[in-house]
Amino acid sequence: MAQFTRVSGSVGLISLKNPPVNALSAVVRQGIVDTVQRALSDPKVKSVVICGQNGIFCGGADIKEFGTAMSGPPLVPMIHAIEAAEKPVVAAIEGLALGGGLELALGCHYRIAHSKARLGLPEVSLGLLPAAGGTQRLPRLIGVPAALDLITTGRHVTAAEALKLGIVDQVTDHNTVDAAVKFALSVREHSLNARRISNNLCPPPSDLDALFEGAMQKVRQTARGAVAPVACVQAVRAAATMPYTQGMEREKELMATLFTSGQARALQYCFFAQRAVGRWSMPSGARWDTSKPRPIHKAAVIGLGTMGRGITVALAQTGLSVVAVETQEKQLMEAKQAVSGMLKRGAKRRGVAPVLDLVSYNCNLQAVADADLVIEAVFEDMDLKKKVFQQLSAVCKPGTLLCTNTSALDIDHLASQTPNPELVVGMHFFAPAHVMKLLEVVYGSRSSPQVVATAMQLGKKMGKVSVAVGNCRGFVGNRMLKPYMEHAFFLLEDGATPELVDQALEEFGFAMGVFRMSDLSGLDVGWRVRKEDGLAHPGMALGQAARVRQGRRYSPLADLLCEQDRFGQKTGMGWYQYDKPGGRVSRPDPWLHSFLEEYRARHGLVARRIDHQEVLERCLYTMINEGFRILEDGIAAGPEDIDMIYVFGYGWPRHRGGPMFYAGMVGLERVLERLEHYHQAHPDVPYLQPCNLLRRLVASGSPPIHRWREVIKKVRSQL
Repeated sequence: MAQFTRVSGSVGLISLKNPPVNALSAVVRQGIVDTVQRALSDPKVKSVVICGQNGIFCGGADIKEFGTAMSGPPLVPMIHAIEAAEKPVVAAIEGLALGGGLELALGCHYRIAHSKARLGLPEVSLGLLPAAGGTQRLPRLIGVPAALDLITTGRHVTAAEALKLGIVDQVTDHNTVDAAVKFALSVREHSLNARRISNNLCPPPSDLDALFEGAMQKVRQTARGAVAPVACVQAVRAAATMPYTQGMEREKELMATLFTSGQARALQYCFFAQRAVGRWSMPSGARWDTSKPRPIHKAAVIGLGTMGRGITVALAQTGLSVVAVETQEKQLMEAKQAVSGMLKRGAKRRGVAPVLDLVSYNCNLQAVADADLVIEAVFEDMDLKKKVFQQLSAVCKPGTLLCTNTSALDIDHLASQTPNPELVVGMHFFAPAHVMKLLEVVYGSRSSPQVVATAMQLGKKMGKVSVAVGNCRGFVGNRMLKPYMEHAFFLLEDGATPELVDQALEEFGFAMGVFRMSDLSGLDVGWRVRKEDGLAHPGMALGQAARVRQGRRYSPLADLLCEQDRFGQKTGMGWYQYDKPGGRVSRPDPWLHSFLEEYRARHGLVARRIDHQEVLERCLYTMINEGFRILEDGIAAGPEDIDMIYVFGYGWPRHRGGPMFYAGMVGLERVLERLEHYHQAHPDVPYLQPCNLLRRLVASGSPPIHRWREVIKKVRSQL
């Protein structure tokens, strides 16, 4: 709704009220239309101020109305009516002016912002474009290059940057409404012709064609198949080359194509799923979100390798006191320098003072004695981690939460090393830990809901998307990654090249394909794990490399490369070749192509043509099938949990919604049919056999993803 009052004698004050962010729902839009009309028809009102209640101007359209029959007055005519008003209209921007909220403010004649306000047009992140005149007014106000940047990225700007760009007319540290009312009184006699943005022409760039060609290349490179950024460029081009009314028609046409697209549905699904994973129960059915988290004042990190350093930075940036422990003196000093550097760079980026004094460094485990929570981040070795947990149990005060950053090891086995296994939980960060958004919170069979709640809340304070998952080998993310990676190797055996596989996956939307990513992270990392699992044996000759291990198909290709000291970028050669050790630019490697030909010949494998469709089906559908098994096993509470893990931790393209959402978009019947086809062709690959839950969902008519939980509950109850 919108409330109208008259203040200072002649200023009509319109207040938007729709908590929490005053979204432009049908009721609010109707309220704005009614109150604006009332203000303009009141002879005592000489100027108007529009503000939002509770310190927030407007967070934009009500996303819950998307996909429903829109009721209430449309946004575009409402904003046009405000702009056409013969009385000055001033937007008093506090908190947020996002999306339709900023478009509403652009329809006003003046904009006054509080210094802590943030403004932006984030529609592109929902697969849309600003379709209430945003793509037409913003370029006319601040110029084409700046408008392209804001509209194609969806990034938020501070009030200070908004002032510099020319989006707002004034910034205040004081009461914004009072400042806006005072400003409205001062401009009540001013002519408004120049203040109506739609009347203006875009400031002409020097070379329009080159500008838009460059912008299109940039979004196609960064968006990796997302259509909304491309449409945003096209809409801004209309603003620069067409009269306003024609530009608005073009904006409307482009929005119509986006609004019903699969990508928009995927991105809006991600929007809601990201918020939902922080509220749902644990996969076991126990609820962590009703448990009161423990207060954490002091944290400790054990092991200051790459991961431990990132975790230390992430904790310190939340304002926690952190004890960072590394038993090797040389590594401790290197870590101290690295952590200090990361904290300084992070503080500079955010415009705040670095919190160097919050971190203390020590070689002695005794230093963690008074910590409320300890995160172990030592080398991924079960015996070493067991030893650390035994030592922590002896050193830490009663009630200290003991967390492990393991990416795959058994949480229950680690918890069994302590007298209080209910205090043990996994906090699986992703490298670099102070940057990556995902946190898998892994609960063991005896982890208390309160401990899970504490880890989840701490993740939220660190700005993470925290997802509670059950305990199994690899948890959710790495368990699904294993068949995805393995099938990429099988594709090489069958006739593909690393560059063909990577190209298919990168065109799908991944930032890096399997083999580029493997070279970046280092082939030796997985080799070490496989040797510990008894899968990889040193000293294999090319012809002796066994292709069956533990009764199932196995590809030793990565092991054979590691025996040649081809570890990826770090050695200058892996699946690709590089200019030098540590180089970043990959090139196809003729040696590797010859190696693959010789390997196939030795094992009697006949190379055949592999196309992009087969790459996607074999890599992605095996990953999806494992996701269904995870849901069936109760390791993840629902498909949304899996999808958010993959979007935020594994580079799954957001505009495709996550692997489980993508399965629904492709059609569960199609996924089932293709898995059955590939399982018949490769009966020695057990994870190609379609999961029982997938079969049940197809038999239930392939319900939409938000109804999968009903079928999941039935399947779990019968296991």
